[in-house]
Amino acid sequence: MKKNTLIFCFLVLLSACQTVSDKINENINNEEQNMSKYLNKTEEDLKIVFGKPDEISFKKNSSNRFYIYKSEKLKIKCQRTFEINKNDKIVGFSSKNCF
Repeated sequence: MKKNTLIFCFLVLLSACQTVSDKINENINNEEQNMSKYLNKTEEDLKIVFGKPDEISFKKNSSNRFYIYKSEKLKIKCQRTFEINKNDKIVGFSSKNCF
């Protein structure tokens, strides 16, 4: 009887972990879909939605600039970065810990 109870508890825990993993994957997909809407939009379009960036950075040997937006939710720090080319168009993005 104890063995059956242990197996049952293990299966419940295992399914709970899978549910959390599925939820995380769903949130990541939603974030990517939301961010991809801004590709080929202008810098001004981005500023209308997100406001002034928290940081602007440049990489050596590149004319592109990177607008960095930071926020915090439930003590988790989120960072969204948009790459903007010399024509003021968004050509790339990344998102870290955002949900």
